[in-house]
Amino acid sequence: QIRLVESGGGLVQAGDSLRLSCVGSGRTFSNYNMGWFRQAPGNEREFVAGITWFGGNTEYSESVKGRFTISRDNLKSTMYLQMTSLNNEDTAVYYCAAGPLRVKVSTVHTGYEDWGQGTQVTVLS
Repeated sequence: QIRLVESGGGLVQAGDSLRLSCVGSGRTFSNYNMGWFRQAPGNEREFVAGITWFGGNTEYSESVKGRFTISRDNLKSTMYLQMTSLNNEDTAVYYCAAGPLRVKVSTVHTGYEDWGQGTQVTVLS
């Protein structure tokens, strides 16, 4: 099991940008595909973005495509989510997740095995 810790959440205004980080420890970070999910109150956890172990393949939900960018630095055991043009629909707890090494990114939560505790992102309109 890899331990994941998110950071970078906060309170921002609509239109602002924010960068989330997820640091992995306890296992070799590059052995995992990684993903970002989010959950707003009353909603199910939804896929935001994912990236393969080597960073060559990425996937985004339609709601964030063109605004968010996922990346990773395996030497730092860290994954990032650069978020721009934030709006109040982006308000949620954001979770990072680690899953088995695969060629393709999984876009469902069952494709991931280890999860962080989450970081709150609140966008004021």
